[in-house]
Amino acid sequence: MPNITGHTELVGLMAYPIRHTQSPTTHNLAYDKNGDDVIQLAFEVDNDSLEAAVNSIRALKMLGSNISMPNKTVVHKYLEEVDEAAQLCGAINTVVNTRDENGQVTGKLKGYNTDGMGYWQAINEEGIDYTGMKMVLIGTGGAATAIAVYGALHGISEMHVFNIKDKFYGRGEEIVATINEKTNCKAYMHDLADLDLLKEKMHEVDLFCDATGVGMHPLEELSNIPDPSFFRPDLIVTDTVYAPRETVMMKQAREAGCQKVYNGLGMMLFQALIAIKLYTGKDTDVAYMKEQLGI
Repeated sequence: MPNITGHTELVGLMAYPIRHTQSPTTHNLAYDKNGDDVIQLAFEVDNDSLEAAVNSIRALKMLGSNISMPNKTVVHKYLEEVDEAAQLCGAINTVVNTRDENGQVTGKLKGYNTDGMGYWQAINEEGIDYTGMKMVLIGTGGAATAIAVYGALHGISEMHVFNIKDKFYGRGEEIVATINEKTNCKAYMHDLADLDLLKEKMHEVDLFCDATGVGMHPLEELSNIPDPSFFRPDLIVTDTVYAPRETVMMKQAREAGCQKVYNGLGMMLFQALIAIKLYTGKDTDVAYMKEQLGI
């Protein structure tokens, strides 16, 4: 139980609905471990109340706030500055009240997207240097977009994005075009229904990521990959799903002999720890957090 005093600083989480979130558990565990007089509280905020809520960050001299649905794609309108990766992917999940040279918050707010950062930091923590790698990415939603943009900005040389031809396919085409225009990565958009092409690319690249909801409830019995022959043993395989901890796709990869197979728990943890560092300037003991959260 945190000892809340007149000096305690506040970090928010603004989303709707919000009661299901585990974010305050992670954040407050880290603040306590780091000896920070900071707490995170969750607030029900939708698009209609977002501008007033963001202004409260300034008025209350909060350190900032995490931002979740449905606010990620609209909060930029109320900020002074947006990080490059967040700008390119069109979504913000962390708002920071920037500090002056004396460490005091200024009321000038900057937006970041730590989802993409968290995914790639989790890869780094496994001892993998992804610089120059080629990848296949399934999905064009918020997580997939953040992963694609950050990877393209920080060393992925070639990216093949696959998605079904639904209402989000056009979004994928836009992100691919942006990556090709703004980064050194060569990006391509493909129809997920072209299974021959998917298999061909999965046999050519270094890294595979499924950033869809396939594999989690109520789709836990499904996989976007038809069978284990799509994998090869030296392919690095990742899934953004973390409940269940092993998806059908991950089981297929292991059946094919893949040794480096990872779920979304690392991404979930590191996107939070990166946000915490943006608020406080402090790194958090990763081993301690994994132990406490059962990761």
